[in-house]
Amino acid sequence: MPSSEGCRGRPFRDHRQVLEGIIYRFRTGIAWRDLPREFGPWQTVWERHQRFSTDGTYDQIHARLLAQADAAGDLDWMVSVDSSINRAHQHATNLGRVEQPAGRSRAARSARAASRAATRTGG
Repeated sequence: MPSSEGCRGRPFRDHRQVLEGIIYRFRTGIAWRDLPREFGPWQTVWERHQRFSTDGTYDQIHARLLAQADAAGDLDWMVSVDSSINRAHQHATNLGRVEQPAGRSRAARSARAASRAATRTGG
């Protein structure tokens, strides 16, 4: 785990406490701001998660755990994810909802336009 030795400012809060907060947040699905106080300030937990995500700490932890499990003979699984079948939740986008004009739906309007075009051309 990264150390705060030689860094300016306060020493890091206990890594175990912060990691428990990160795990708790993902396990329960709550917002960062709703973390119980026992994990410390939510900003600290979020910042540590952000730092570990960007600097590769999580990747290093994962690689070391896999190496230890493989050396002990405990590694007997494999995960394969095909992204063509994954879908985002409806709230996963940051785009606003596009409001349709009042009246008919887009499909009904385009079907009506196609019908008019067919009658004009004699088709």
